[in-house]
Amino acid sequence: MCAERRSCGACVDRARGVRAVSGFTLVELLVTITVLAIATALVIPQMGQTGVLRVQSAVRTITSDIAQAQTEAMAYQTRRALYFGVVLVPGDGVAFEEGNGYAVVEPTTEPLTVANLGNYAMFMPEKNGEPYARGFANSQVYGGAVIESASFDDEPVLMFDELGGPIASLESGATGNGGSVVVRSDAYGIAYEIEVEAMTGRINVNRIEDEGEAIPGG
Repeated sequence: MCAERRSCGACVDRARGVRAVSGFTLVELLVTITVLAIATALVIPQMGQTGVLRVQSAVRTITSDIAQAQTEAMAYQTRRALYFGVVLVPGDGVAFEEGNGYAVVEPTTEPLTVANLGNYAMFMPEKNGEPYARGFANSQVYGGAVIESASFDDEPVLMFDELGGPIASLESGATGNGGSVVVRSDAYGIAYEIEVEAMTGRINVNRIEDEGEAIPGG
């Protein structure tokens, strides 16, 4: 206890239980602002990467359906086909029209067209009773992904025989030359090529640069 309580203001404050109040220093404020700036810089790229992940989700969906069709062709000893550039027509019946998507069907020997795809429609493995078709019209879900092109022996149709190999003709069953599907998103400036090799039907996915150069495993 202070001997001279009246003359010692600090002692008086302590005796009364009064605490000194201190604020932030300039250095502390500068450190806080710097940390927040760094955190913001880290968050913004992550937000941009979300769109890229959505585009990759479309690529993974297509790749998965190709692999599924190939596996079923071998397992059930029947043919499977993916017809690109079509979407399901809303309504009670099963019909297709040109659009940003594709259909998975079980063909016979009749050449496939947009008009007759409904005759060979299959059902979604995860949604029983719903036609096996995918559409990428919802840009928010798939990051604006568009099936830019699909070419297999100059046709937008990938067909597998009973051995899981690509074929060029349903009627003759002649071995195909394979082909590819290009998925692009202008919103995020990114594109991928899904390549299906001849004979084996092996699937490769490459990221495509603006100059058209493919980067394996991108």
